[in-house]
Amino acid sequence: MTPETANAQQAKQREFMSLLPLTLELAGLPKSQPGAHFTDGQMEVRVSVIRNAYKLARQLVIDISKPAESAG
Repeated sequence: MTPETANAQQAKQREFMSLLPLTLELAGLPKSQPGAHFTDGQMEVRVSVIRNAYKLARQLVIDISKPAESAG
């Protein structure tokens, strides 16, 4: 692995972690009850929901970072 590849991976990980609170809010997943565990299928569904919520959270940040269009 080249240093550039490692740096890019670390940057993506930092980006994911910085968006994680927003991602989890968008996902709206309930927490498990104390002592209860999710099945493998439930965890796969939750991962899919989180993945989709991350894509939306990332796009939201990109959209709000764009300069405002001037009214013309």
